[in-house]
Amino acid sequence: MKTLIADDDNTSRFLLVCAMRKLNHETVEASNGAAAWEEIQKPDAPDLCVVDWMMPGIDGLELCRRMRAHPGLKNKYIILLTSRDKKDDIVTGLEAGSDDYLTKPFDQKELCARVKAGERILNLQKELADKVGELEKALGQVKQLKGLIPICAYCKKIRTDNDYWQQVDTYVAQHSDATFSHGICPDCYAKALKEVKAAAARRRNGSP
Repeated sequence: MKTLIADDDNTSRFLLVCAMRKLNHETVEASNGAAAWEEIQKPDAPDLCVVDWMMPGIDGLELCRRMRAHPGLKNKYIILLTSRDKKDDIVTGLEAGSDDYLTKPFDQKELCARVKAGERILNLQKELADKVGELEKALGQVKQLKGLIPICAYCKKIRTDNDYWQQVDTYVAQHSDATFSHGICPDCYAKALKEVKAAAARRRNGSP
């Protein structure tokens, strides 16, 4: 997984990068909010972001707000990092759009645990998106036959709206996305073989 580290403090950013590498994360670094905003808009941008609250220019809160307002970035997972630890500050950070909140100086184990929680959320989001895509594709291929279908009790042909009798496979193919491969079932094979043998016997005996 790729992680964005946005922090204007060099030491803090270095420690964060080291922690992410222990988790086998590829890291992208930004030393201020403007650089972070630029990085996060790139096509291959990270899905997980560790963002410092206090940064020059665009701070962490503004970065969170911008990401949540952007259609292509609103599903990023954001951990807000700051020395502010009052309840009101935590509420402010979460209301700005962060998914999690970690205070400085941060504990490496706690950081890793919160990052792993973010990984699980992102993986679940991806799995859900994949399932939704598969469902939409399946629904797009489905055409259902509805209503009363008049079918001949003898030859099994179906009568169309134009009062024309069609073979079942032709009718179904025209009213759904189904395709057919033709074969012969054991019962029909035995019946056909019996008829062929009977016809051959009649020819041998001179019967019509």
